[in-house]
Amino acid sequence: VVLAGGWVFTAALAAAVLLSAREYFELVRSKGIAQGMTPPPRYLSRVCSVICALMPILTLYFGHIDISVTSGAFVVAMALLLQRGNPRFSQLSSTIFGLFYCGYLPCFWVKLRCGLTAPLLNAGIGKSWPVLLGGQAHWTVGLVAILVSFCGIIASDTFAFLGGKAFGKTPLTSISPKKTWEGALAGLVGCIAITVLLSKSLSWPQSLVSTIAFGFLNFFGSVFGDLTESMIKRDAGVKDSGSLIPGHGGILDRVDSYIFTGALAYSFVRLHGV
Repeated sequence: VVLAGGWVFTAALAAAVLLSAREYFELVRSKGIAQGMTPPPRYLSRVCSVICALMPILTLYFGHIDISVTSGAFVVAMALLLQRGNPRFSQLSSTIFGLFYCGYLPCFWVKLRCGLTAPLLNAGIGKSWPVLLGGQAHWTVGLVAILVSFCGIIASDTFAFLGGKAFGKTPLTSISPKKTWEGALAGLVGCIAITVLLSKSLSWPQSLVSTIAFGFLNFFGSVFGDLTESMIKRDAGVKDSGSLIPGHGGILDRVDSYIFTGALAYSFVRLHGV
């Protein structure tokens, strides 16, 4: 899917966004959170889930995110203000955050994969892309960046889990008691190591300092996304965001590390003049 890019990548991302948004709004409506605030109406939660899923598609079509975000926020605000009864600020804030968290942030992966099409002709593993595998005729900066970023996130999660299980003693935060500083350090080392290894193979980023910085950003985005979802689940009083994947929870439990990282990865590439 990542190799194919274009509509294939965007459609897959939109499907994941739709499922994630549905889980988010179910968490907002859960007893744990609903006891302290008024959740948005169920119909509006469903509308917002669809709006979130449309955001990556609109980003691919228009090339930027502003239109989809502004339009979505306007629709939500008007629907709440015009509803029967007394609208609550908590309804507006939780809904707008849902649009930002589940819709806006994932769009940066579309901008990174499909928007940055500058050819990377000096890729270390060759100038030609194997079209039979679903890719285009050449490597692009966006494709290489997203592959490095995805692998860095996977390495961060894997090494953090293994390091925490083997050496973890010092709790990282009360939000997620099972996470430890030792595990986080192992995740950081693993993420940077994989990023450096891939950068040598793909010749991007070319400087060691930039490579380490990119690895750190991927690690930071991964941890921040994980802790954000943990905070939401803790307030909701649930262990998993859903039951879509038996034994592994919901889709949000699988993609939380990617939600904030896309914006960081895209910003890093843009700051490098691409």
